[in-house]
Amino acid sequence: MNPLLLDFPQQFETDRLLLRLPLPGDGEAVYDAIRASKSELKRWLPFAQKERTLEDVELDLREAHINFLKREDLRFLLFRKDTSRLVGVSGLHRIDWAVRKFEIGYWVDTRQRGQGYISEAVAGITQFAFEQLRARRVEIRCDRINQRSRAIPEKAGFMLEGILRNDDTAAFDPREMRDTCVYAKISKEVEV
Repeated sequence: MNPLLLDFPQQFETDRLLLRLPLPGDGEAVYDAIRASKSELKRWLPFAQKERTLEDVELDLREAHINFLKREDLRFLLFRKDTSRLVGVSGLHRIDWAVRKFEIGYWVDTRQRGQGYISEAVAGITQFAFEQLRARRVEIRCDRINQRSRAIPEKAGFMLEGILRNDDTAAFDPREMRDTCVYAKISKEVEV
């Protein structure tokens, strides 16, 4: 089946969060979160290596909106339901519709760190993937030394399937090699 024909929600809620696809005009909130979190994000994520303008972020979010509609990448912005404040970004990436395999990525506004929002979002996105998208496999990949990031799949019941040695370069220094942890959950249902 062509994924463009799949109908599924563009937003959903968890206990404390509203998760929805990026919309035009979301750039300011995300830009603010990136600026506030720059030093932490720069350590782990390639997109944080260069200075980005508000216009850059708004353009990126509009492209993410289009990619969501095209079913190529399903980015979600995470908002607190009680304040409507952005707490982070997550989503389903590196999608393989033939296998129904997805990879969850995430980052949090450091001003909201330690509140369990990313753990809550990952649990919700995992449930969304299995229930709405009929996922057979959901992965989370992270740097072996990023203990905060590794705690998320471990808390959510993902299995560490392996550590890929010298799998990537450090986001901040391409001369430094990094190991990647691969965590996964698989569908309990087997299609015939």
